[in-house]
Amino acid sequence: MDVITIGIAGGTGSGKTTITKRIVGEFGDDVTVINYDNYYKAHNDMTYEERTKLNYDHPDAFDTDLFLQDLRALKEGKTVYGPTYDFTVHNRSTQTITLKPARVIVVEGILIFASKEICDLLDIKLFVDTDADERIIRRILRDVKSRGRTLESVTEQYLTTVKPMHEQFVEPSKRSADIVVLGGGHNIVALEMIFDRIKNHLST
Repeated sequence: MDVITIGIAGGTGSGKTTITKRIVGEFGDDVTVINYDNYYKAHNDMTYEERTKLNYDHPDAFDTDLFLQDLRALKEGKTVYGPTYDFTVHNRSTQTITLKPARVIVVEGILIFASKEICDLLDIKLFVDTDADERIIRRILRDVKSRGRTLESVTEQYLTTVKPMHEQFVEPSKRSADIVVLGGGHNIVALEMIFDRIKNHLST
């Protein structure tokens, strides 16, 4: 199967998921999505309090070896039973997610371009670049509403790990991108270019 892999990176709250959903909405079953966030390392040996103090915005927080294994399997046309992550307890869930092979594989994650091994498996690399103020507001709303966090904990995490790690790892990884998408999912021109590239691939 002729497969194209599209990496979508960018800072927290930049609009990566919006673009991913737009692609899935346009091309349906021709697309499978593998999300790097599901590959946070398991820490069953730690208490909840200990897990809350970990730096989840550093590349070492991820099980990149397993991620690479699953991404390669998808590219080879194999079904993958990937992990999932429970952000409310800061630990890997016992649930798995079934990822079926498709002609278009979307790889989404804040730090995917910080890994050369992941970049080498991507055909197209998109970096979603959105104003920092807008990104932090989106993160606060998401973490408070969906992940059971307090405003204080979100703010502390942003200042102690999210912002410094963005400056150290995420922002520099933009240099690996083929296309920088300004304004996230609201950039209609960029979306149309991406859609056209996918349509060309699927028509061959």
